[in-house]
Amino acid sequence: MPNLTATSVSCANIALIKYWGNRDPALRLPVNGSISMNLDGLFTRTSVSFQPSLPFDELIINGREVAGKGLERVSSILDLARGMAGIKMRAEVVSENNFPSGAGIASSASAFAALALAATQAAGLGLSEAELSRLARRGSGSASRSVPGGFVEWYAGNTDEESFAESIAPPGHWDLADCVAIISAGHKQTGSTEGHALAPSSPLQEARVADASRRLDLCRRAILDRDFEALAAIAELDSDMMHAVMMTSQPALFYWQPATLTVMLAVREWRSRGLPVFYTIDAGPNVHVLCPRGYIGETEKNLRALPGVTEVLVAGVGGPARLLT
Repeated sequence: MPNLTATSVSCANIALIKYWGNRDPALRLPVNGSISMNLDGLFTRTSVSFQPSLPFDELIINGREVAGKGLERVSSILDLARGMAGIKMRAEVVSENNFPSGAGIASSASAFAALALAATQAAGLGLSEAELSRLARRGSGSASRSVPGGFVEWYAGNTDEESFAESIAPPGHWDLADCVAIISAGHKQTGSTEGHALAPSSPLQEARVADASRRLDLCRRAILDRDFEALAAIAELDSDMMHAVMMTSQPALFYWQPATLTVMLAVREWRSRGLPVFYTIDAGPNVHVLCPRGYIGETEKNLRALPGVTEVLVAGVGGPARLLT
């Protein structure tokens, strides 16, 4: 008999080579692979409890009951777990983030990675890390990368079975930190799921995808070699390319705010003066500024002094999704 209840925690991640656009929207098979770094201390904690008395699934996020599309996405993952386990019970899902949701800090990544682990554990399933990554991907593509730990690569693959993420280097491989400059903690108007569907409408998307394998190789090598200069160059290029696609899609998506550009330009100026920093931006206005751990203090101080930056969150390299006893 399965345990029926489980709680897990999963880190958010920041993509260094971005995922934008799906080859198969239903399975969330991406048009290109991606590479990310898990963020220690920025996490989602999720409890799943299968209960015979529940008439339907219930979802509570940060203390508020959620219905509609949010609940539907969660139920779709629960349905997959129920199907694998051969159970029909509905579940109560209670989830909380310790960072802003829906603002481009990969809240859906940590949320669906935690959900996949807690749901399958509660259902009595013993899935491998690759299988958990594939399941998390069905809820949010980037969630596949929050299942393994450290520096992670998600393979685009050609089928459901081939598209999963795995660690390319453990958390202790390279002591980097992410100083997240919060420009806005509010929910973005156009979510990532809707944005992915618009990617093919940009005339730049085809070129971005065609060059992806080269950028993946450069990023992977920079991480394995701990080459900060090389990582800075390829991560900023890849981020700029993704946002160029967003800005030229139909309709155009402008996630940047004036303060976003202020941070980007400041980071490049600081780097020209010898401070080892670079930026990358997901689908939102907030700017991830990465640096070696020894430069956190200076980087955070500089960011807090910029107009429009309301808060700075600091995270090191995080581990894999894990169960809480």
